[in-house]
Amino acid sequence: MNWLVLIIAGLFEVAFAFCLSKAKEATGNDVYLWYGGFFICATISFLLLIKAIQTLPIGTAYAVWTGIGAVGTVLLGILVFKDPANFWRVFFIVTLISSIIGLKYVSH
Repeated sequence: MNWLVLIIAGLFEVAFAFCLSKAKEATGNDVYLWYGGFFICATISFLLLIKAIQTLPIGTAYAVWTGIGAVGTVLLGILVFKDPANFWRVFFIVTLISSIIGLKYVSH
């Protein structure tokens, strides 16, 4: 169950990175809405991470959490913000995903 909580925490990390990116592009009062979304998503992400580390090793949980955030943010950048998707970028994303899966399977 705590692995699911950790995955959701990582997805909220992607959401707060998305909010930061949108705040950078926003004007007027919309900036404050995006920063509010950032604050809410960051708070939820950290609270779920705290819940997950009650039973998961902190090193593994933190690595998985940041890995999900990193992979999700890069994929979001490619799919939504039209960031470049060259061979080496995709190769290292796949390597990171493989490492996250590996950490899950070697953790007790």
